Amino acid sequence: MTPLSYCTNVHPAEDLHGVLGQLDSYALPVRERLGADRLGLGLWLAADVASALAADPAERKRLRAELDARGLEVVTLNAFPYGGFHDPVVKQKVYRPRWTDRARAEYTLNCATVLSGLLPDDAAFGSISTLPLGWREPWTPEDDTAAQRLLDEVTAGLRAQDRTIRLAVEPEPGCILDTVHDAVTWLAGRVDPAHVGLCLDTCHLAVSFADPAGAVAEITAAGLDVVKVQMSAALHVPDPRDPAAREALAAFDEPRYLHQTRESSGGDVRKADDLGEAFADLPGEGPWRVHFHVPLHATPAAPLSSTTEVLSQALAALPPEQAHLEVETYTWTVLPEAHRQDLIGGIAAELSFAAGLVASK
Repeated sequence: MTPLSYCTNVHPAEDLHGVLGQLDSYALPVRERLGADRLGLGLWLAADVASALAADPAERKRLRAELDARGLEVVTLNAFPYGGFHDPVVKQKVYRPRWTDRARAEYTLNCATVLSGLLPDDAAFGSISTLPLGWREPWTPEDDTAAQRLLDEVTAGLRAQDRTIRLAVEPEPGCILDTVHDAVTWLAGRVDPAHVGLCLDTCHLAVSFADPAGAVAEITAAGLDVVKVQMSAALHVPDPRDPAAREALAAFDEPRYLHQTRESSGGDVRKADDLGEAFADLPGEGPWRVHFHVPLHATPAAPLSSTTEVLSQALAALPPEQAHLEVETYTWTVLPEAHRQDLIGGIAAELSFAAGLVASK
């Protein structure tokens, strides 16, 4: 069985030396803390690192040996952030380059080459998660055509790999493919489902107020697969008009990442592109969900909560043994001070909690 992975985009290294340093500073201690023989990593490689590794078979072999020596293995890469993911301000920069830009295709193919060399011998396939085309504006019919062409080129490149590598498109609020429904509608009939499917980020799913079982059923009915699940939870605010809730929530309004916020009221979902905008623009007539990945095992204190039940429901709806499972809490360093934990202990505790959810599926 493929082990549960944690995504290394929580760590800021953007060169190979830094990536190797993560193995000893974080990944190995997490494995030892868990008492596990193996630990899965959902590796994030910035574009420059992926390019250098793709061009150098000896360095890919070295990275594989370093992983093996520490009881670490990689079956999935996160190729959503291109670079600069720990800059002081990321926000909408994370959606560039878009899938209209050849740099996005080249980065993805470089990641595929690297992953082919890192996959364990017994892995059925490798997966690469990617952004949902780009931020929603601007987007034209010509952009649609350009994205289709580049995805076709990447699919051809995936077919040429020595190992089976599958691309997983990750819907996200505010993007061209905002919801699972948007992603299914765009992908079905355009892509080869043997090589392209969906990444189901359960924080994003929760923020959109989607029905988890219904979302999985829609993907399957369209002839697509959930290739990868990013096990994550959003902030949930039952009563956004409660002064105590607004005060607690304000501590999560930080400058680095975008925190799309949605309000469910009367059957409608109202939208704000960031948490600060939500305070100003959403009426608070129904509950809010905020795109802020909170640790799975550490539900915020009332009057806030999290959406781990959405994750549990999504896992229950998935076909067995289909998707790679990756815990993706990249926000540890921007959590309010009262919510922060030692990173090694926190990642280990979150992985233990996630393993319990998987076992009870």
